[in-house]
Amino acid sequence: MKPIRLICFLGNPGREYEYSRHNAPWMLIEYIPFDTVPVWRNKFKGVFAKTGLQHRQVVLLKPEVYMNKSGESLRLCMTFFKIPREEILVVHDDLELPFGDVRIKHGNGLGGHNGLRSVSAVLGSREFHRLRIGIGRPDGEPVSSYVLSRFSREEEAELPDVMVKGAGLLTELFRKR
Repeated sequence: MKPIRLICFLGNPGREYEYSRHNAPWMLIEYIPFDTVPVWRNKFKGVFAKTGLQHRQVVLLKPEVYMNKSGESLRLCMTFFKIPREEILVVHDDLELPFGDVRIKHGNGLGGHNGLRSVSAVLGSREFHRLRIGIGRPDGEPVSSYVLSRFSREEEAELPDVMVKGAGLLTELFRKR
């Protein structure tokens, strides 16, 4: 089992999306117990940082292109650092999981997620590691509006617990690999 060397956190740039459901992965970053505080630099059509997690070096990437172009940023970063697909973890929001559920997955379907489609196209495969943050499905609202909307007041109150759970899963994954 190869170690994870690159974590790509999918999201949308711009203040209007900062606290949207699609940007749950960017919110997770604040809860991960990195060995050192990440120092973000502009490059690869996004921002990246090199840090440690569980005493292992890792590159972090936040593409700063819209979700459906995330793969472009990932391709530039993985090419520069010469990181193969097997050593990449993509963190994304997931409609198929109920709000609050967080899971690790490898491969299979993309669930209609435009960011994952872009990543899959760049990697040439659906076989990559993922950390999925459940955002639940909308009740009658179009999916595109739902993923770009903020969490409800009740969900926002629970978000810190969800993020702690996600950070714990990620830390455990690094501990095992």
